[in-house]
Amino acid sequence: QVQLVESGGGLVQAGGSLRLSCTATEWDLRRNAMGWYRQAPGKQRELAAAITGDGSTSYKDSVKGRFTISRDNAKNTVYLQMDSLKPEDTGVYYCNLLSEVVAGSPIWGQGTQVTDSS
Repeated sequence: QVQLVESGGGLVQAGGSLRLSCTATEWDLRRNAMGWYRQAPGKQRELAAAITGDGSTSYKDSVKGRFTISRDNAKNTVYLQMDSLKPEDTGVYYCNLLSEVVAGSPIWGQGTQVTDSS
C-alpha cells in the first residue's frame, strides 16, 4: 500500500530551524516532482515548496529565502529545510507527488506538526 511518511516537525521558537523529511513506501519518488504542502489552523492546505525530478525548485513567496526543498534520490527522500521560522509557519506539513495533487485524488500521509512556541 502506498504510504507517504513525513517527519521532523516539532516545537520551535521564532527564528529557529527545522528539517522535515518525506519518504514513501511502495513508491519511487526519484523521478517525480514533489511538493511540501502545509495547512495552518482553520485554513486550506497550500503548496509551500516544490522540486522537479531534475532538481529545479520553486517556492511560495512567503517562504522564499527561508525554506529550501531538496531530495536525496539514493534514500528516496525529500527534505524541507526551514530556517528563520515565523509564527505564521505553524501548521501541519505534508508531502506529495505534484501529479497526484493535480489529478485531484491524492493520498495524504499523517503529516508532521510544526508549532511556534514563542
